[in-house]
Amino acid sequence: MKRIGVYVCHCGTNIAPHVDVKEVADFAAQLPGVVMARDYDYMCSDPGQDLIKEDIKELGLTRVVVASCSPLMHEVTFRRACQGAGLNPFFFQMANIREQVSWVTEESEKATERAKHAVIAAIYRVANHEPLSVREVPVKPTALVVGGGIAGIEAALRVAESGKKVYLVEREPSIGGYMAQLFKTFPTLDCAA
Repeated sequence: MKRIGVYVCHCGTNIAPHVDVKEVADFAAQLPGVVMARDYDYMCSDPGQDLIKEDIKELGLTRVVVASCSPLMHEVTFRRACQGAGLNPFFFQMANIREQVSWVTEESEKATERAKHAVIAAIYRVANHEPLSVREVPVKPTALVVGGGIAGIEAALRVAESGKKVYLVEREPSIGGYMAQLFKTFPTLDCAA
């Protein structure tokens, strides 16, 4: 049986002025598999992360959902918090209710409903997560660029300048693509080759 914990962040003045976070948390608490749901001022803060860790240990949470800002900002933060409490970090799911709800929905009632939908989706998704583990594999710092036209040549040069070995592959006998077939370029009438 999945034991899901849901946390809805106020994000200072970013979410709470448009989304009724208390209502979203109360709504989430009624959903299947959710054993607790709460709202908190700043989930990304150390006390917010400690709250997640404590609840995982004390309530036996097996999945965690945080409704807050963009995963680009804090997904790693919350995964680390889950992992720090002994939970597989991939049993975590984020719902972006800042950029995708609060910042783009002017009416509070509509924003709250949209936030509920985002939380439902995250809960149903995390309930189906399988345990994952991070694997490391050796990587050769080499690149293959297909196409020896202007774009391919430019890409190959940029990668090579970063210190990587580059293989440039062109199907024609010479590089340059369509540009090499032109006599002069407009407006300067420079030689295309």
